[in-house]
Amino acid sequence: QVQLVESGGGLVRAGDSLRLSCVASGFTFDRMAMGWFRQAPGKEREFVSSLSWSGGNTYYADSVTGRFTISRDNAKNTLYLQMNSLKPEDTAVYYCAVSKYRIATTTLADFDDWGQGTQVTISS
Repeated sequence: QVQLVESGGGLVRAGDSLRLSCVASGFTFDRMAMGWFRQAPGKEREFVSSLSWSGGNTYYADSVTGRFTISRDNAKNTLYLQMNSLKPEDTAVYYCAVSKYRIATTTLADFDDWGQGTQVTISS
């Protein structure tokens, strides 16, 4: 079955950087678009970033554009999210997800399977 295992979260200060990783198994990773979402306490899960099966097309939420970079290594079945210039409002549980499609989209409903999440906490 599909497994997505996130890592790389932690507690850092505003302005610092973190790199999240998501190791995927149980499906043909290099054929599917992937995405990152996040959920802060008391809020709905929201889109952060996605990229196509090849990594050639990417999307970012306005709130992270210019600070976050999504990438993938299809040889390692791994998705990444490089997060720079972190802000306290980036505090959330971050989830990796596999899309139903090869092309990148931004809609939560387009994503079939989810990891368990990794906590990111940014102190001011």
